[in-house]
Amino acid sequence: MTRGFDLRRAQVVSLGTGTKCISGECVSDQGWAVNDCHAEVTTRRAFLRFLYAQLELFLCNRPGSLEQSIFVREKESVYRLRDGILFHMYVSSSPCGDARLNCPYEITATHQSGYRFVRKLRCHLRMKMEGGEGTLPVSVLRANQKWDRRLPREAPVTMSCTDKIARWNILGLQGSLLSHLVEPVYLHSLTVGSLCHTGHLGRTMARRMGHIAPLPSSYRRNRLLLGCLSSSEGRQPGKSPSFSVNWSAGDGELEVVDVSTGRKDSGTPSRLCKRSFFTRWERLHHQLSSPGGVLDAEEAHFLMSDSTTTLSARSVEGRVSPRSDATCRKKMEEAMKTYCGAKMAAGAYQRARQKFVVSLQEAGLGIWNRKPPEQEHFQSRV
Repeated sequence: MTRGFDLRRAQVVSLGTGTKCISGECVSDQGWAVNDCHAEVTTRRAFLRFLYAQLELFLCNRPGSLEQSIFVREKESVYRLRDGILFHMYVSSSPCGDARLNCPYEITATHQSGYRFVRKLRCHLRMKMEGGEGTLPVSVLRANQKWDRRLPREAPVTMSCTDKIARWNILGLQGSLLSHLVEPVYLHSLTVGSLCHTGHLGRTMARRMGHIAPLPSSYRRNRLLLGCLSSSEGRQPGKSPSFSVNWSAGDGELEVVDVSTGRKDSGTPSRLCKRSFFTRWERLHHQLSSPGGVLDAEEAHFLMSDSTTTLSARSVEGRVSPRSDATCRKKMEEAMKTYCGAKMAAGAYQRARQKFVVSLQEAGLGIWNRKPPEQEHFQSRV
């Protein structure tokens, strides 16, 4: 993190390591396990903890806390970054997926036989293979994953890091839960240590964002500054480690996660698991929610889409009537008791996500894989 471009005050706010994903039998439908332990994903999840800590700092009412937080209040219950706050990501090697597969430095004599086939799938969305080492083009058959409790569970399909970084450039790093509370938070720059060709990486990102329809307010097509430290360094030989490490500013120590189980070696959940974030989000949401507030027509439409009530209840001012407003609020409260419901209730975020997914399909880049819905229908115990 920098304040403007003053590198003397640059601060490391999160870090992560890892190259693998969880095995199928260890996937949790209660949010206890981390599915994807690739370094880029781990670092971003650690960064979420930093954002939560900064929002909590703003709200703690300690002397000087308002000035210390990176957030300022934009409007009631919505916060934005202070002017001049910038975030920069460093990745030691080119992100998995199209950015690496089609990188000129990765195309060696041993790969030439398959290069013609690879070119056909240039810029295509890719998913991580089970175990997380290597990627494959997305499959329509696995685009909408489901679990059958009578059968052994397969590892959930997760998108490549190239594709996830592209999504962060549209939806922001904060994710759907925090988008209830803060405006989108974007990366300013991405620097890759090795196996990087900035021209190819730039084309890969631009292709994924080139056809997207106008986005909701506050969302944008973020243009990253790209940098590369070295283009010639090859991969280090040896077996990839079976653990992932994470840390964010304010943590007392590093956390080590077993990548095959998505938990710590002791079997206890990681601080990066979904349930941990959902619990933290619920506390903030309850603290900030205003019981007497009024829903606008757009929120009402989202919440009443499966209801017999219609938007004819909207008043001349664009607001819904007290009766339908109360109905909507009750539906929202019920929906947001689950992790999935809270994510889906982030209306602007979900609309931006849908436009991003549709634009990828229309550009012929493939279908974005969705997680099994059963994996996210859990409640916290706040």
